[in-house]
Amino acid sequence: MMNTIRAAYVIGRRDFTAIIFSKAFLFFLIGPLFPLLVGGAAGALGGEVAKDIARPVVGIAMNAEDGAALLKAREVMADELGERRFPEMKMLPPSQDDAEALLKNTKNGLAAVFEGSLDKPLLVGTESAVESWKGEMALLAAYAKNGEALKLGPIDTQTVQQSAGNKKQQQLLTGQAAQVLVFMLTMLLAGMVMSNMVEEKSNKIIEVIAAAVPMDSVFIGKLFAMLAMAFIGIIVWAGVGFGLVMLAGSALPSLPVPAVGWPMFIGLSIIYFAMAYLVLGSLFIGIGAQAATVREVQTLSMPITMVQLINFFFAMYTVTKINTPVETFAAIFPFSSPFAMVARAAQDATLWHHAVAIIGQGLFALLIIRIGVWLFRRNVMKSGSGGRVKESGRRKLFGLVPMGRN
Repeated sequence: MMNTIRAAYVIGRRDFTAIIFSKAFLFFLIGPLFPLLVGGAAGALGGEVAKDIARPVVGIAMNAEDGAALLKAREVMADELGERRFPEMKMLPPSQDDAEALLKNTKNGLAAVFEGSLDKPLLVGTESAVESWKGEMALLAAYAKNGEALKLGPIDTQTVQQSAGNKKQQQLLTGQAAQVLVFMLTMLLAGMVMSNMVEEKSNKIIEVIAAAVPMDSVFIGKLFAMLAMAFIGIIVWAGVGFGLVMLAGSALPSLPVPAVGWPMFIGLSIIYFAMAYLVLGSLFIGIGAQAATVREVQTLSMPITMVQLINFFFAMYTVTKINTPVETFAAIFPFSSPFAMVARAAQDATLWHHAVAIIGQGLFALLIIRIGVWLFRRNVMKSGSGGRVKESGRRKLFGLVPMGRN
């Protein structure tokens, strides 16, 4: 057992050092900045485009008196309830065309036509337009007809910094954000360890390593080296994020404290990420042991990726159903448990749930690691070297004999 752990440490140190001091690791660290920059630019551009898109216009085909009353009603109600709650409206000049003809005329650019009278109005348009605006148009017609009788009276208001409902909603968003972050990191790193395995197989490096150390050690060393590299990345990203928050100061909205508190929430998020990675990484490295080319890796890994994506969506679905049967199942099911439990930590202060979940996830991760090791041992080297060669390689690797002697 000690030899296996010692060999795993050697393999892990080798892989960790090779990754940390490579140029690719720098791109790995700055990689997450690009989606943030692209997303921010796309959001700003989308907002500008949305402002330029014309809102739906409803044409008013009524007599001048009713039309003027309707436009006045819209002005008053928009001030009270908000401009975006009502469609744009314009008076149409007298015409012999019916409503359908007015809608088909591209020069008008109308989404619907409001005709008839205030006593008996008629909204003409497509099914979606009618369903979208019939309530608002009925409210405006009633206000225009009754005038002062429907005038909204003033009310006194008082604001508070936070309410239970608002805090619950914000904690839910915090849990969802943690779910997405844990899932993205897990998929990224599990894919990297699989690619690393395929590369070493194609270069025959893995055969040299396997001749020197037990296959269990190779598997475990590679798995935990990538996990250690992930923690380095998390520390760097967290430091950058903290620096940006400090620079922004009061410009950023205050985040609600998760139900378990920020220190515990961050710690649990890291633990659940590690559990999710160990399970998925073990499966992926087992696949990498069976694949000889990148194409085979993509073919073999696609089903597991899709299944894990379904598990993630299932956990996201249950984020608003804390302590219900479906959410409890998501918290127990090993593949969705890390994502479901990190969302629960944001909304539920009970800690013993997490202790049970972490123990269960750890045992399941050990089981998956054992299965992955078996697949690894069975498929990495189809034709193994003799015991004498392997023993010699192990003794050289650990410095038990001079490297020049057998």
